[in-house]
Amino acid sequence: MALGMGVPRPFTAVRSEKRVPIEVGVRITGHAAIPGTETTFTQNVSGRGACVLSTRPWKINDKMVVATMTGSFKSVARVAYCTMTQESQFAVGLEFLEQNGKWVVDRAGVLAVC
Repeated sequence: MALGMGVPRPFTAVRSEKRVPIEVGVRITGHAAIPGTETTFTQNVSGRGACVLSTRPWKINDKMVVATMTGSFKSVARVAYCTMTQESQFAVGLEFLEQNGKWVVDRAGVLAVC
């Protein structure tokens, strides 16, 4: 067997915070090839990131602005992953970089958008 070769193992992400499966209405902007604002929902959230649905494909490390439709939360976010869903949408994993407003997930996993 050649050096570095072996049985492939599936990649599993280790999260430092629990994700809460909840739909929150958001607006996302910043797509380089398809400008404009998209109104969509989250699939899950945490204090440090979220997964949003998009009709557009995003590249890893793209930057977008995400803002809640109600409340004051707004953040520049980095795309961590983008996968196609069965509904021909894209599930986009985000890491919040610069947050303004409140997007709070407490230890019990309760979300509060202020």
